[in-house]
Amino acid sequence: MKNLPLNPELFIKNRERFISRMQKNSIAIFVSNDEVPSNGDAIYRYKTNSDLYWLSGITQEDSLVILFPDNPDPKYREVLVLMRPNELKEKWDGKRLRMKEAQELSGIKTIVWLDSLDGLLQPWIHLADTIYLDTNENDRKASLLRTRDYRFVDEMKSRYPLHHYERAAKIMKDLRGIKTALEIEVLQKAIDITDNTFRRLLTFIRPGIMEYEIEAEIVHSFLSQRSSGEAYGSIIASGDRARILHYVSNNQECIDGELILMDFGAEYGGYNADLTRTVPVNGKFTRRQKTVYNACLHLHDYAKSLLKPGISIVDYTDKVGEEATQQFLKIGLLKKTDVKNEDPDNRAYRKYLYHGISHHLGIDVHDLGSRTEPIKTGMVFTVEPGIYIEEEQMGIRIENNVWITKNGNKDLMKNIPITAEEIETLMKK
Repeated sequence: MKNLPLNPELFIKNRERFISRMQKNSIAIFVSNDEVPSNGDAIYRYKTNSDLYWLSGITQEDSLVILFPDNPDPKYREVLVLMRPNELKEKWDGKRLRMKEAQELSGIKTIVWLDSLDGLLQPWIHLADTIYLDTNENDRKASLLRTRDYRFVDEMKSRYPLHHYERAAKIMKDLRGIKTALEIEVLQKAIDITDNTFRRLLTFIRPGIMEYEIEAEIVHSFLSQRSSGEAYGSIIASGDRARILHYVSNNQECIDGELILMDFGAEYGGYNADLTRTVPVNGKFTRRQKTVYNACLHLHDYAKSLLKPGISIVDYTDKVGEEATQQFLKIGLLKKTDVKNEDPDNRAYRKYLYHGISHHLGIDVHDLGSRTEPIKTGMVFTVEPGIYIEEEQMGIRIENNVWITKNGNKDLMKNIPITAEEIETLMKK
């Protein structure tokens, strides 16, 4: 990672939180992701398993975290398994972690080399009654590829068929959904980098510029601030392309008089920002553009006001939909007859706002967290209503990141320019 070392207390507390949910005399094993081939002899840039990172802060391939709080030998109650440094491999691929470095990053005192693990793991398994294994239970998972975590489950159940097995992912969904103050510190750094980048873009955008030039500025700004790069593929969508939710071609010219929707965020220390702003290419909103923009901003502020512990995502979405209906009536997108005759399962406002309003945010951009239980203190959500008008070839989305606290929600992006007037003023410079 390019970031400065994080406070290992973040990962120590995360492990304590997981251990507190484990059954008596149980062991939990978390494995790193595969290195994935692309074409020829190349591999994709390595991305570690999010749960393993949440527990350890380790991003190196061929790593494991083992938690066995009832191990009779206190030395082995928390174990980090790493690949033994290899001189030849390091000449090709770069330096690997040494024991002291891994201890400082993770706060785990006991480091075991991968090639010596088998002789230790088997006695530990024999002492345990229950084995926690981890799989990817993100509700948005689309890939059916049998990844390392699933293959490890197969291996363990084959070798130790009479043990009782539990799903670590079920606990992880609860724990990772609730962010600690230490996690928020890192997330805020990713957001601050994104803030600096957005302000830079406001003085860079002009008619005739290409979408990919804006994307290049984003990447340059992120890396120059110690970000590891984009949290996700930046969406730089000018004109009618802003109605495409996951537009990533970023290869068209930005035309005078158009709006440009930019959805981007920095990754820092494994945590991700997620910002969307829509700005005029020439630095000045037209009257109609400002009317629609302010309607979207009203929805944004209204949605933020609803995000409180106890409300469900379903009720939250329904309330935002009710307010969107009223706003769309005001700005001429809907007629009263449209609302009167709407299909309850496909409401009239959905023609112009056809995506969800919020998702969990953290180590994953669409982070783990319950989508069916009431919102809880500590959760972090995006707030991102949009208005997409095919007839006017216009798309507007406004997105901030919000932390739910016991004293009300905290907008982690409150310092990032958001009103039409702020944007116009900064673009003049």
